[in-house]
Amino acid sequence: MTAPAAAPPFHRPGDLGEALRLLAAHPEAVPVAGGTDLMVAVNYRLTRPAAMLDLTRIGELRAWSDAGDAIRIGSGVPYTRIVAELATVLPGLAAAARTVGSPQIRNRGTLGGNLATASPAGDGHPPLLATGADIEIASTRGTRTVPVAAFFTGPKRSVLQPGELITSVIVPKAAGPQQFLKVGTRNAMVIAVCSLAVALDLETRRLGTGIGSAGPTPLTAPEADLIELPWTRPGLFNDALAEEFGRRVAAAARPIDDVRGTAAYRRHALAVCAARALRRVWTAAHGTESTR
Repeated sequence: MTAPAAAPPFHRPGDLGEALRLLAAHPEAVPVAGGTDLMVAVNYRLTRPAAMLDLTRIGELRAWSDAGDAIRIGSGVPYTRIVAELATVLPGLAAAARTVGSPQIRNRGTLGGNLATASPAGDGHPPLLATGADIEIASTRGTRTVPVAAFFTGPKRSVLQPGELITSVIVPKAAGPQQFLKVGTRNAMVIAVCSLAVALDLETRRLGTGIGSAGPTPLTAPEADLIELPWTRPGLFNDALAEEFGRRVAAAARPIDDVRGTAAYRRHALAVCAARALRRVWTAAHGTESTR
């Protein structure tokens, strides 16, 4: 009879410094906070970590703070708290957090874990791209900050190096209305067929976009961000402008056919979602409906 495999070493640091020292000494250890992605892979025998690093005892990773014009969110803050505590200042991110899994998953899952997994379909990624968030990464070598647009390097790949931990996400406070739209086969407990975030900045008169599940990495739509909006005469906003925005967003996507949807469907859905999202943020900002 074959003996059961031994459980992998399980490290439980009490603070960030100890966690970084343990990770430097055991670079094979996989950090775990909520475990909502990792443990699924373990249960399905898709991965077997050589060691695990439990981050749940590190208080600073499970706290957020007001940094003036931005919110610094510890990588271990669960989605439930983002919805409950940050919806007024980060409405796009809170809207995305509401769509993650079930209440149980939102209670455990974290934004840092979502980033570390680096899935193109991660719900938290589009709002971070739309608002120009920064990712703070630490190791025993020091701390560095990476713009979210430079964080993803490929499907489920990122700039994280061995021995590094995501410690926080720095998200600019909303300077105008924001939207997050997600297309799936049902309304809950679903991986996005595609998703889109739009952020309107009324102070700088700029538009930001973030696209999920429609490319090898989460994407922005630079040409859509540059669309000319009638800032000084908001009543001139019209359906043609919204539809052009939708076309530009769809053109920025790089989707594939897979079990959740075809590339053509994803482009079509993004165009519809983008036009709808732009209408909504414009109406919320100016109280004007689009004209034909």
